Amino acid sequence: MAAQHSPQVAVTPPAICKFPALCKTLTDAFPATRFNDSGQYLSEDALIDFCGDAEVLLIGRDPLTERVLAALPNLRLVAKYGVGLDNLDLAALEKRGIRLGWTAGVNRRSAAELALAFMLGLCHNVFPSGMALKQGRWEKDGGVLLQGKTVGIIGCGHIGSEVARLLQPFGCPLLVRDILDKSEMCGEVGARQVDFDTLIREADVVTLHVPLTDETRNLIDGWALREMKPSAFLVNTSRGEVVDERALKQALTAGTIAGAALDVFAQEPPEDMELLACPNLFATPHIGGNAVEAVEAMARSAIAHIVDYYKERGWIL
Repeated sequence: MAAQHSPQVAVTPPAICKFPALCKTLTDAFPATRFNDSGQYLSEDALIDFCGDAEVLLIGRDPLTERVLAALPNLRLVAKYGVGLDNLDLAALEKRGIRLGWTAGVNRRSAAELALAFMLGLCHNVFPSGMALKQGRWEKDGGVLLQGKTVGIIGCGHIGSEVARLLQPFGCPLLVRDILDKSEMCGEVGARQVDFDTLIREADVVTLHVPLTDETRNLIDGWALREMKPSAFLVNTSRGEVVDERALKQALTAGTIAGAALDVFAQEPPEDMELLACPNLFATPHIGGNAVEAVEAMARSAIAHIVDYYKERGWIL
């Protein structure tokens, strides 16, 4: 790929920066590319310092706020790695005329497979029995089958729909709650679209696949947890703030619900060790979209947005 113009490109996602083939793809196309080698997401101040005079920012979960944008006058394009936009001030981007390159659903399979793994692990008591064995205790409790259990899917976009498809061989009655009409998708997978209260009360497994918005923040609160079946499980692979973690800790400790699995937290890494120590909680460090194939797909999607931007301007032949 020959370039007539070599823009300054700043790349923050740690997953990309650890993937040599992706780094080479970027530097081959845009030699003036800098990578975040800290292995961590950047704070506002660190992001400002890192970007400097960059024209392009390939960003993951770092906070791109009005304050950050005000300090980056040369920025022309933001290419999003991943599917969530809650860390971006979209109004500020629009006000400043900064283009956003983003493709929805790129990591759908990776996130959906983790949700399914959580469901199977919770139902079959894989996580606590495995930990007990590592500690020298032989506790034979095989749990229950996922087959035939009612699964409630809250948020049935790209990932939620993929979860519904993955559940087809298990013969699970499916309940769907979404702000949009999902009748076509429900017809394809034999699901029933219901209101929030019905799903919460009837589901044996509640799995969350919603974006973080004012409407979804603390969607699963103390009331919702009390309304769930005592035998029910909660799975969250969406955003941590969708669940009221204090209420969840109380519900797990009191046995209000049977268990939960979280891949995401309101604060990452989480600092609530009491929550993490709950024996009926299984947790992973936000790996849902981080299967190798998903990392590559999300990165190449973001890179394609950068290439397309400069092709449009005649700066890439």
